[in-house]
Amino acid sequence: MDVRVIRQPAEAALAWVSARRADFALGEDALAPDGEVNRTWKPFGELALMCAAVSRHTAPSDPLHAHAADLLAYAWEQTGQGELLVRLQRLEPFATYPLEVYAALASAGLRHPGYEAAATVVARTRGWQLTEQAPTRRLGVLNAEERTGVHRSDGMPQALRNTWLGGLPEPWTFERDSGYALTHVVFHLTDWGRTGPGGLPPDLASYLADSLPPWLDTCLDARMWDLGCELLAVAASLLRLPEPAVLQDARERIAAAQHPSGALPEVGDSDDGSEPDFVRHYHSTLMAVFAAALTTGRLADGTPVGTHHRRVAEGVLG
Repeated sequence: MDVRVIRQPAEAALAWVSARRADFALGEDALAPDGEVNRTWKPFGELALMCAAVSRHTAPSDPLHAHAADLLAYAWEQTGQGELLVRLQRLEPFATYPLEVYAALASAGLRHPGYEAAATVVARTRGWQLTEQAPTRRLGVLNAEERTGVHRSDGMPQALRNTWLGGLPEPWTFERDSGYALTHVVFHLTDWGRTGPGGLPPDLASYLADSLPPWLDTCLDARMWDLGCELLAVAASLLRLPEPAVLQDARERIAAAQHPSGALPEVGDSDDGSEPDFVRHYHSTLMAVFAAALTTGRLADGTPVGTHHRRVAEGVLG
């Protein structure tokens, strides 16, 4: 397939993210008791997570790598080299999102011993280990604990089998919420692409190889670009990539949906004639870059392309 169809939109997308870096900044409300986490730490954590993954899956000479490394340095500076996370951990010791943000930075080698020491103490408590969480969220926390060394656990297999994907449901029952849940299950199992296909149990890998292409096609038909990019990232975590025609078509449709600035809307179209709204575009734009980095990395490694067999799953998303 034409790798330029993947590369050029990804470079434009990451250039837009770089131009909008100030929108990811952590302001005074980042530690406020009534602060909106979804407006502060969530975008910031996703920036750190995606840039850590992109830098890991690209060569130092790659422009994507340079942009991602620069944004990671910016993110680390925003935390005061980790000091802000130490303060947040003291304010909310049993909140999981500070650990997940820290884990993204730590995966790129940006570590703060003081934070890890404090988080390790909390992670040993029954209160932390018995917190009730949805299975997909539980996988995310367990993965964050593992990648930071805060706590070691053998609980991921059990948590996996309690998720929608882990139950291998009928493919036609796929819908938006289950779609986002299943993509994150794969991301946690593969540590955001670090372990590759080796992180997926064989039955899940086979199930996804059959079901993912029609799910992807349905999401793109519905102009759900954010979920479509997440499914492309999942596809890049399989032993065999989907058929070249599937990848080419998906990438061309996503590129056509991009704003001239490089931003990609989560759903539908960008606003005509104006700078794309940050909230509506930042996550899908990050995911477009993440999926592109995983896919080009697998292609460069000589990963086989084309599933070993196909099934048609009709009626997804109604």
